[in-house]
Amino acid sequence: MNKMKKEAISVKNLTYTHPDGTKALEGASLEVYEGERVAIVGPNGAGKTTFLLHLNGILRGSGQVEVFGKRVDKEKKEEIIKEVGIVFQDPDDQLFMPTLFDDLAFGPINMGLKEDEVRERVEKTILSLGLMGYENRCPHHLSGGEKKKAALAAVMSMEPKILVLDEPTANLDPKSRAELIKIVNDLNEREGITVVMATHDVNAVPALADRVFVLNKRVVAEGTAQKIFLDGALMKANNLEVPEVFKLFEVLRCFGYDCEDLPLSIDKAIEHLTRTAEVNGGHIHLHIHEHMHDEVKKLRSEYKHH
Repeated sequence: MNKMKKEAISVKNLTYTHPDGTKALEGASLEVYEGERVAIVGPNGAGKTTFLLHLNGILRGSGQVEVFGKRVDKEKKEEIIKEVGIVFQDPDDQLFMPTLFDDLAFGPINMGLKEDEVRERVEKTILSLGLMGYENRCPHHLSGGEKKKAALAAVMSMEPKILVLDEPTANLDPKSRAELIKIVNDLNEREGITVVMATHDVNAVPALADRVFVLNKRVVAEGTAQKIFLDGALMKANNLEVPEVFKLFEVLRCFGYDCEDLPLSIDKAIEHLTRTAEVNGGHIHLHIHEHMHDEVKKLRSEYKHH
């Protein structure tokens, strides 16, 4: 990442112990740059949610957390909330007003904005997230996908510079998932919002992140999605999966498909297959060779498919 870019988040040596004595984080450090999209992946119990909750001061451990150069523990909470908006995994934790309009107005009202400014922000957010016609709906009567969008809207109405998402695609059907990915990427591209998300959805990571951090109580690796997912030993040590498209191309490689950089998304897969076919006169050649069965067996065992 270009060092000329402004640091949006700087975390140094963050350690946190739960009240029951369980260590959640042990010296976690990372930097996120303005306008970047970052994914944090790791096994269950790795401290991902705990880490996110330190970014706007909901939790406070030892170590240093800075947002745009300001120490989170030294600033008033109201000031940090203006910079960092967190969307929780469960939208019901975020939606508690009788109508969607009220939920979206809650944050701006508490920021001390005048009534006309609050209305303007709510209307802008509703338009931006495609929630027109939902203003007077009760959030608890919305579908899972609509609730996720509503929770995101409730945070975006405060116009944070950094958007933090905890398991944004969890429990969504394919259409809602694709919609949410598009909305987050649009906010990043259109408004330059810095995006930090924790996720188990490895298939969404290539579409949502420029850089990936592997967290297991501390940051154990950092790099592009390609670099992280290609590191088999790292994946295994941290109990992580690779995207399904990646697995398919590993299988194709066993059948003689020539592929150095394994695609991580459907779009990249189509690009790769098209390019290969163009070079080979419109065909893709696969074949069974003497080592193929051993390679497939090894792959099956690696991904525990029998």
